Amino acid sequence: MRSFETPADLPGQTPVSWHKSPGRIVAAAVLGAAWPPLILTLIPWPPQNWQPGSDIDWRLLVLAIGAVAVPSGLWFLARERERTGRPGSRLGVVWRFMFYGGLLAAALQGLLALSISIFGWFEAGGAVQAAGATETTLLIYGVAGLPVAILVGVSYALWAGLCVAFVAFRSRPPVRDRLGVMGTGAEPEA
Repeated sequence: MRSFETPADLPGQTPVSWHKSPGRIVAAAVLGAAWPPLILTLIPWPPQNWQPGSDIDWRLLVLAIGAVAVPSGLWFLARERERTGRPGSRLGVVWRFMFYGGLLAAALQGLLALSISIFGWFEAGGAVQAAGATETTLLIYGVAGLPVAILVGVSYALWAGLCVAFVAFRSRPPVRDRLGVMGTGAEPEA
């Protein structure tokens, strides 16, 4: 049984680099956007409304957001690797997707709660009714819906991060410490 005493003991710490084939990156984006829980629930329970609008099935909306967010995440990941050389491991790739996926889900849920509140002002009969509608909307969509949205966002991002980490990246051979100047973590070869 392996124990995880320090962060260095976690799996996925081997150095990685991008695959040379652009097809692997496209495949990672497509696989990452196709989150299995959403795809599998569309088969037994098909959406009642496929048309874009306020009545669209939430699963289709989440898939559309994922179809934009995963390639955008790959683009931001490539820019970060160009600037800083990080993330350097599969664990770093997955962690970034999960962190920013949770932030994106929270931001979109907050935007949804705010927009529904504002639209409620125009349908209200007076100021008191508008205030009551705003309070109810913010409690339902902002307070109660936010943890669920973050949970779904992080779960979706975990799937996307794993797809990207294992499809778009390959293990990089370790660099030999020829001169003994790479620090205490690298052992010189004999």
